Order: sequence, then structure tokens, then C-alpha cells
Amino acid sequence: MKRIAFVAIVLSLAVLAIPSVLAQKVVDRDSVVYGRTYSEWSAAWEQWSYSIPASQHPLFDNGDCSVGQSGPVWFLGGKFCYNGGTCSYTGVVRSCRVPVGKALYVAIFNGEDSALEESVAENPGNESAQQIGFMRSYEDAGLSPSNVSFSLDGVPIMHLKNSFRVQSPAFVFTIPTDNLLAAVYPPGFNNFPAGSYYPAVDDGWYVMLSPLSLGHHMLHLHGRNGSFVLDVTYHLDVTK
Repeated sequence: MKRIAFVAIVLSLAVLAIPSVLAQKVVDRDSVVYGRTYSEWSAAWEQWSYSIPASQHPLFDNGDCSVGQSGPVWFLGGKFCYNGGTCSYTGVVRSCRVPVGKALYVAIFNGEDSALEESVAENPGNESAQQIGFMRSYEDAGLSPSNVSFSLDGVPIMHLKNSFRVQSPAFVFTIPTDNLLAAVYPPGFNNFPAGSYYPAVDDGWYVMLSPLSLGHHMLHLHGRNGSFVLDVTYHLDVTK
């Protein structure tokens, strides 16, 4: 079976294990931020990601990090990977200009599933596989990173896996013709017409970072989950 494992970038965890200056930037997991819970922001992260054409998508390194961003929170992520293959993304370096005052919602490691994917590529004709409970169970079973690490401006954050795992509510998503699902699935399993679909679910580790100070910031992340390997560095330029 499939799935996109979005091994994404990120920022932090276990607030008690974070140096005090950094701790001030990490929003508590149980907070309501700009009117949404962490779970609701995870659904919004996926809706943002689904909506962008693959040819312009920042997570394919085909577009700037500003593509599709709006509102007080910007989304950052790592790379897409089809779990039927071997993915190794090392030495990925990105530059990103972020307007001052923007919070960042970032996935450390996350996966998604949708009834659309189950009906088209995973389990065609099996309606039970298109149910929310089935998709949640699949994602839960697949999320077992053996190594996750992150640093902000050279300061590492410990115990990333012990906190901030987030399960989204079921959500609607919209994909364009040039969509990420068609780009990720292998030939013969990539017929995903443009449109809006329901349901989809997301599960993984996320963190909300309050707005960073003006100037340069560097994020570095490394993760491994079986054959999935990710190593990404973000150079952020926070500007007026």
C-alpha cells in the first residue's frame, strides 16, 4: 500500500526540554492559535499542500516557500515520498523569505490518506478502505520514525518524538489538474482528476512556532523511517 509520507521540516518539541529562549517561540500543544487547534491547523496544512500544482510546489522544490501562503500562519515542510519506493533526500538546502509577524506551522514527520487515493490506487472497489477509521489505522501503523532531530539557529531540540503528535479531523481538500498525487504515484496509479474530495486524514508530529525576530534564522532537520531518509536545511530571512 501507499502513502505519501510527508517527512517535513521543523521545529521543536517537548517544551520542557527546549532552551528558554526557544521555548518562548514554541506554542503549547493544547493551545488555540489564531482561532484553530493544532489538529485543525494540521488539516489546513494538508489543504494548503494539496491545493498547489506540482509544477509550482515548494515541497517538490519547484516553487518559492511563499506559494499558496496567506493569513497569519505560513506552512513549511520537507519532501514528498511514495511509501512504495525508497526515498533519500539528503543535503537539501532551501532559502525562504518570511514576512515579519508570520507564525510557522511545520510538520516534523507526517502522513496522509484519502478516500480518493484508496478508490483510485490503493484498494479500488473496497469501500471499507475509504472509511475514516481504516485510514486512521493505516497512518498510525506507518508512523514510526527511528530518528528525528532538529535545530534552530544551531540549538538542538531534544525528545522530539515524545510530544506534539497531532491527528487531524477528517477534512475536504481540493486538487488542481497538475496535482501532487499524480506526481507522487507511479505511472498506472496516478489518475486523480481535479476537484474537491472528502474525506482525508493526517497524522504526525507538528509544531507551531510564534513569529521569529527580524533577520536570518537557520532550521535543520534530519529524519529516518525505515527506507525514508530526510535531511533539510532552511535559511529563513525574516523581513518587513
